[in-house]
Amino acid sequence: MSIPDISNPAPASNPVPILDPLVGALGREAVRPGGGELQKSPSDVLLVGVIGYGYWGPNVVRNLHSLESCEVVSICDQNPAVLRRARRQYPGIQMTTDVSDIVKSPQIDAVAIVTPVWTHFELAKSALENGKHVFLEKPLTSTTEQAEELIELAERKNLKLMVDHTFLFSGPVTKIRQLVDGGVLGKLYYFDSTRVNLGLFQHDVNVIWDLAPHDLSVMDHIILEKPEAVVATGGRHLNGLADLAFITVYFPGTVIAHVNVNWLSPVKVRTTLIGGEQKMLVWNDLDADEKIRVYDKGVKITSKEDLNRELAVSYRSGDIWAPKIEQTEPLKVELEYFIDCIQNSRTPHNDGVAGLRVVKLLEAADQSLQKRGRIVFV
Repeated sequence: MSIPDISNPAPASNPVPILDPLVGALGREAVRPGGGELQKSPSDVLLVGVIGYGYWGPNVVRNLHSLESCEVVSICDQNPAVLRRARRQYPGIQMTTDVSDIVKSPQIDAVAIVTPVWTHFELAKSALENGKHVFLEKPLTSTTEQAEELIELAERKNLKLMVDHTFLFSGPVTKIRQLVDGGVLGKLYYFDSTRVNLGLFQHDVNVIWDLAPHDLSVMDHIILEKPEAVVATGGRHLNGLADLAFITVYFPGTVIAHVNVNWLSPVKVRTTLIGGEQKMLVWNDLDADEKIRVYDKGVKITSKEDLNRELAVSYRSGDIWAPKIEQTEPLKVELEYFIDCIQNSRTPHNDGVAGLRVVKLLEAADQSLQKRGRIVFV
């Protein structure tokens, strides 16, 4: 099985060498930059390799590097200039341009894959086949078939497969889940999320696959019922890919979800409204002080027993309160959780199955968008 190129191809006039002279090959040399063999750490310390050091990769490496329960032993990126920058920051970590040096290394226990979604399947499959636990950037894969194959492979190999749904580990989402589970909001009516800004345009995926995984993973975490159908509309204005989309997800009963994602907004908005029978909630992720506000507001409708059958509408408007939110870095919490699940044989709630549910919704939204808003059942 071939492992995909994880970087943009270099211009033909200036080809990038397979391995930069300054970069050590972990699989062949297995030595630290300062000399000496790479020794296996104690059993309670997980040895991790990271593939991809572009936009999100440095954050993954920084947080893994800060944890006592693991050690980053190798970073892979096919851009030598990127690796030279990483080496200046982490001189004690192996650097390589060859992903095989990580996925086939007997020293490495787990692999974090932080690359474009079209590379996820082959890289994760190779890592799992070589006995590595896998932490995979969202979305899990490009298709449900790929996701199902990775899930089956991880189960057969008794390995952990976890998707980087970072927001599930943020203070606001943790608090929202506590409020929902505690019945504070009452019966849920709707989930309405807006994630818009100007850019960043992607060349390989549309706005649905780029931005919606955040909101759909939070929705999946909050609304525990199984979605029934998806409708999506949107538009393409600049590079042939959808740059704005409106996604509606239907659940059994009366619960409905709506997600608005947009690369063409003049302002940045990160707001989620959740309506319940007892209380309503607003999550503004751009508010530094009060990210969540809970509103004791609602509506009650009764009908008079007369010939006119008039509706009696009463509105409730009570207190507004902002619950305390834990100030932690979600990615660090998530990576600690990943390591704990490996070391204590626990199944993460953002495992491959959770990632598959999000991929199914993304595929359905894409299909509906292409059919100009036709309903797609999931």
